[in-house]
Amino acid sequence: MTSRRLTRAIAGSVAALALLAGGAGPTAAQTLKLISWQVDEKGYGDWWQAAIDEFERTHEGVTIEFTKVPRDSFADQMTTLFASGSPPDIVHLASFEFQAFADNGWLENLDPWIAQSDLDLDGWAGQGKCEWDGDTVCIMLLYFGYVMAYNQEMLDDAGVALPTNWDEFHEAAKALTKDADGDGLIDQYGVGISTAAGSGQYLSEMLNFVLDAGAYWTTDEGEPAFDTPEMAEALGRWKTLIKDGVTPLDLPAGDVRQLLIEGKTAMRLDGPWIYGVMQEASPEMQEKLVLVAPPFHPPVGGSSNVITMPSELDEDRKQLVWDFIELVTSEEWQRKFAELGASPSPRPGAVPEGITEVVPHFDLLLETMEEADQAGVDRIPTGYEVEFNEFAKLITEETQRMIIEDLDPADAAARIQERAQALK
Repeated sequence: MTSRRLTRAIAGSVAALALLAGGAGPTAAQTLKLISWQVDEKGYGDWWQAAIDEFERTHEGVTIEFTKVPRDSFADQMTTLFASGSPPDIVHLASFEFQAFADNGWLENLDPWIAQSDLDLDGWAGQGKCEWDGDTVCIMLLYFGYVMAYNQEMLDDAGVALPTNWDEFHEAAKALTKDADGDGLIDQYGVGISTAAGSGQYLSEMLNFVLDAGAYWTTDEGEPAFDTPEMAEALGRWKTLIKDGVTPLDLPAGDVRQLLIEGKTAMRLDGPWIYGVMQEASPEMQEKLVLVAPPFHPPVGGSSNVITMPSELDEDRKQLVWDFIELVTSEEWQRKFAELGASPSPRPGAVPEGITEVVPHFDLLLETMEEADQAGVDRIPTGYEVEFNEFAKLITEETQRMIIEDLDPADAAARIQERAQALK
């Protein structure tokens, strides 16, 4: 492709994306743009739409255009919109991707807006992750703690008690892994772990064992923290589970969750969304599936998505966007978030009355969220936020190498430490 054709192609792509954010041609002065991957999601999408309706009701003449972009292309399309000077007015981003936008100076410093408002972020779960270079650049919309789903019938049939620590979990996983018909193939796995490479999910799965062993990817100062006895122990646990054959291999998380509701795995550590997956099981299977706190402490916790605004908006539009942010972060709408999203909101005390009648395990979700938040847990490693994809790739490569070549976990940890230091 010639340089001129390439330029025209890029310009065409930018123009097409700009239509999503109102950057192509004149738009109504009182129309705000909001782009999200959650538009048609049950629960969260319903909450967004209800909040939009309420905002429009209380802001006469102002409308919000709510547009969907698929999650798998979301970051790329948002980057193009910001780079072309056509970002949406209300910015919704995943918590693992906003850092690159902040690093480019594209996100507003919200501290002055917070200071002049009644918004109290003290105790707001995961909010510390929204700080960048000393500024608050976003408000956390969802922070969660992991839970464990398990098949009670499988545990009962195997005479296995519910595990409460690593040793019991390991023994239970082995006892629950079976070749039922003797054909040499596993018909039932003790635990479902996603080991498919290519995303941060691999690290999220490993983090269950890393945290329980007393380790973490980085120090509080953002330096790599792999070359420790605790990390060697964690990598050894991961290697043991894979080598023992107690989990299916090379499957993405969605497929592993499917095996749980099909009765082909006995245990699964996952976020609160696993409950929605369980509701897709047959009525007979749903009666067998139970949610409990994980046997590991602290549980994996994670920031999920954030809300903010672009730094380059004019002041009138910024005020409207802040009005919307104030609405969705209010106690009333955080309660609605918990109710419609069937998971705790990050705002302390925003628990809807009677929520356990609708979400029976709500107290469990609140318990694991609070434990993870108090421990300062997050899936995104401090100091490697912008380089997260490269960071996740090198850990995946080295742990897979450890397993394939049967390397000592301590040696693998030292190698990861070396590569992580070189990445900074």
